[in-house]
Amino acid sequence: MRGRATRFVYDPALAGFELAPDHPFKPLRFELTRTLLMATGLLGEADLVTARPMDDDLLLAVHDERYVAAVKSAATADASGRRAALAAYGLGSSDNPLFDGMHETIARVCAATVTAVDLVATGEALRATNFAGGLHHAMRDRASGFCIYNDLAVAIRRAVDHHGLRVAYVDLDAHHGDGVQWLFYDDPAVLTISLHESGRYLFPGTGNTYETGKDRGRGTAVNVPLEPFTEDESFLECFETIVPRALAWFSPDLIVLQAGADMHRFDPLADLWLSLDGMGRSYRRMVELADEYADGRLVVTGGGGYDPYQTVPRAWARAWVELTGTRLPDALPAEWRDEWGLRLGVDLPETSHEDPSTWPPAPRRDAITSRNRSVVERLVPTLEKIWNDSAVKGRA
Repeated sequence: MRGRATRFVYDPALAGFELAPDHPFKPLRFELTRTLLMATGLLGEADLVTARPMDDDLLLAVHDERYVAAVKSAATADASGRRAALAAYGLGSSDNPLFDGMHETIARVCAATVTAVDLVATGEALRATNFAGGLHHAMRDRASGFCIYNDLAVAIRRAVDHHGLRVAYVDLDAHHGDGVQWLFYDDPAVLTISLHESGRYLFPGTGNTYETGKDRGRGTAVNVPLEPFTEDESFLECFETIVPRALAWFSPDLIVLQAGADMHRFDPLADLWLSLDGMGRSYRRMVELADEYADGRLVVTGGGGYDPYQTVPRAWARAWVELTGTRLPDALPAEWRDEWGLRLGVDLPETSHEDPSTWPPAPRRDAITSRNRSVVERLVPTLEKIWNDSAVKGRA
């Protein structure tokens, strides 16, 4: 099946941009992932697909016209004199700084995710990735949380409106996928599922269990807020309790996975404590669930991940090997480590694995596991009651 199974959408223009020199969001992690996979021989030129151009009409199907105009003007010479006006759109903050080519660059991210969806929707590929994507916080008329345009929402809207598909969106980022949820909160053709660190402790402060959709979309938003310091087994238990049930109820044509790498224990901006192995197991289950509920159709994007050198390339490389049914070598290529280490002045990992047994134990492990289990045990009957009363079920 590998012949047409998985494609890696790539735009060279996205390899080197940055929001600001000291910004924690490092787009270079996408290029680190691509070159790591190529150095291991697990990604070849035949697997790469160049992102296709995208009209603004697709952006405007999700984002407000005035907001798009503001983004386009944000990097012009007179933007500094318009900071107050731009701030109303969330632009020019420390989270979302102005940078040259802002509109063109982030529109390219959207185009790459749309390309991935088109490849899968038309049968050109069974699965596709855009690790440069996953900008799940952007709102209809506002930038938020390092996200200017919401490439996920743009691509999902394309899948629904152009291809006529029912889409299940699964967000495995440490931060709640708020932008995607709110943009489809009343849409019966889109299911959003988010497992994330509880908003009591972490940006954006949303993703509560009572956020379940509204009107015709009631029941199509599913949220699992997790305790800080949640580890692999508790995370995967919550995943297994909720995600298969929701997918079975919704019966999607396509699954879109946001694979944020900030769930990892050593991510500096969040406090979930997953290992690379735990993250890889969740990706494997998503492939299996796509096979079971969506005829294998799966699109995967990147997302959060602020340990760009040690964690992110290895996490997203694991996502790729789960999609392709291959395996990472234990020892990572010396040429990859040496080239990037010299260019960046950093140490890169020597192996694809890590040894969590050497890590200090998580605080309050039993209490955290019990709390997470209680959340999903209470959530299941609530969701099932809504689903049983809903006209959204299946293909109604």
